[in-house]
Amino acid sequence: MPHLLINGCQLYYEEHGKGPETILFSHGLLWSGKMFAKQVEVLKADYRVITYDHRGQGQSEVTPSGYGMDQLYQDAVQLIDTLELGPVHMAGLSMGGFVGMRVAARRPDLVRSLILMETSAEPEPNRFKYQLLSTIVRFFGVGPVVSTVMDIMFGDKFLKDTNRTSEREYWASQLRQLDRSITKAVGGVILRKGVEDELGNIQCPTLILVGTDDKATAPPKSEFIHQHIPHSDLIYVERGGHTSCVEEPEAYNRAISAFLTEPVGQQV
Repeated sequence: MPHLLINGCQLYYEEHGKGPETILFSHGLLWSGKMFAKQVEVLKADYRVITYDHRGQGQSEVTPSGYGMDQLYQDAVQLIDTLELGPVHMAGLSMGGFVGMRVAARRPDLVRSLILMETSAEPEPNRFKYQLLSTIVRFFGVGPVVSTVMDIMFGDKFLKDTNRTSEREYWASQLRQLDRSITKAVGGVILRKGVEDELGNIQCPTLILVGTDDKATAPPKSEFIHQHIPHSDLIYVERGGHTSCVEEPEAYNRAISAFLTEPVGQQV
């Protein structure tokens, strides 16, 4: 799959399906477009589905700078423009949601609808804890924090299910492969500014999904977004954690497919 030169960075992206409308997936911190594999598999039959890796993550280039959310917003806009994708259904999880909200609020011409997953419009409340973990990674690599990060990223149901041991091992292995340079992306997330004042500018239909066991961006964060985006639906994914697209893919896929077909009032 190809790379594109976007704002001085070689961004990796994948394209699946040939549908008349495009869904653009923007991933969460520490991961890559791979996290949406179970959504891509279902949605590619009816949509053109694009996943991409943020700078410094996945298979995209590690640049010296440019990891702030406003820069990642600009990366997403140029990606949409360069590939002539817009207007898209933009779907962002956690950090990807930070980007998606900015795009929808500032460039409404590029967004047909918005899907926000396990995300927040507010500044990072756990800054000290995450800065400490980032410092450990900077000096000692990712290995010492893998267990702690897995507990943040996934809900207890997924972490304790004996039938999903191989899945947990796969995602833990993805973390272990991270280079120490991942701290650049972590810094962008930790130090981000909130976009609370911009939510009212989002006028497109918006689906908000949150796992009831999300430890990183707990349900009240999604409830706040729902209260401030005029045309939004909020769906709770039972027993889902911060990475419910992996943990509860069937519930996710039902909710997203229903929303894309009829954008308001859907329930899992």
